[in-house]
Amino acid sequence: MLDYLLIFFSAFMAATILPFYSEVLVAAQILKEPKAWFLIWLVASTGNTLGAVVNWILGRYLLHYQDRRWFPFKQKQLSKAQHWFQKYGVWSLLMAWAPIVGDALTFIAGLMKVRFWIFFLLTLIGKSVRYAVVAYFTIITLT
Repeated sequence: MLDYLLIFFSAFMAATILPFYSEVLVAAQILKEPKAWFLIWLVASTGNTLGAVVNWILGRYLLHYQDRRWFPFKQKQLSKAQHWFQKYGVWSLLMAWAPIVGDALTFIAGLMKVRFWIFFLLTLIGKSVRYAVVAYFTIITLT
């Protein structure tokens, strides 16, 4: 049970503004318990999506603090994510799994007042595919 809590926590943290990576823990747990790959995938996808919800909430309500030193995103990251968002619209949230830009995209979605259910669904799909790829490549190393 502790392993699954660690996976959830690491996936959650990886989706927030903190520099954290969960793929190694997910792969290690799949190597340890190959038959539980679906549960591991589900826990990681859920944690990562809920972490992105934190970014959406921050974007929705905290932009007026962007000039503060503690503000989580640099202007360059916000500009890059806004460009993606303006170019591809809400569909860019399918790329919320991507390093650096992904976290900013989820923040921008809150900033742009994207409806929560659309944000949640697209982010869940993108992040679930990410962990499915991690699971797939981990499983094929076992064969």
